[in-house]
Amino acid sequence: MGSAVAARLVERGREVDAGDPELVLLCVPDGAIAGVAASIAPGPWIAHTSGATTLAALSPHTRRFSVHPLMTFTVRRGPEQIDGASAAITGETAEALSSAGWLARELGLEPFELADAARPLYHAGASMASNFIVTLYRLGSRAFEIAGVPPEALVPLMRRTIENGFELTGPISRGDWATIDAHVAALSRDMPDVVPLYRALTDATRAGR
Repeated sequence: MGSAVAARLVERGREVDAGDPELVLLCVPDGAIAGVAASIAPGPWIAHTSGATTLAALSPHTRRFSVHPLMTFTVRRGPEQIDGASAAITGETAEALSSAGWLARELGLEPFELADAARPLYHAGASMASNFIVTLYRLGSRAFEIAGVPPEALVPLMRRTIENGFELTGPISRGDWATIDAHVAALSRDMPDVVPLYRALTDATRAGR
């Protein structure tokens, strides 16, 4: 994220790595935020880009806020990863929220306000939506490989599910429990470690259909 953010700011004509900065933006692992913040002399605005970490980690600074780009980042891509994303902004004063909103928009993000106390729940939701789709693809790919079919065929299916607004289709939406039982039997034979997860996801999907 740090390299993408820095590159975007350079695109906007902003000076990065200035000797006397107006803002120090911490794009570091969550566990490092408090230590890095404590090593910086108070004065400029200080902010972090963590989704789960509260503003208390920026102590002793009082001119502080956070901007969390709600996007997944990889080192293989540049600032274009930011395009079209939203950002959670948190601040304890109107001035802090204004500064956070300015930074978000400067980066090309659409800001929405997030209460500091709600950050862990917000980040849990983001992590489930982003990380678990990776897990589900890997498990689906494993089943396809065992079945002798190409895993890459799953990608258009997953993309279309998103394009269709996450409308539920398939055996659960139809109440076709005989097919679900057949799934469980096949998984019990070839992927027994996945059965508890499959049952849990089936129950959760059934409850929300």
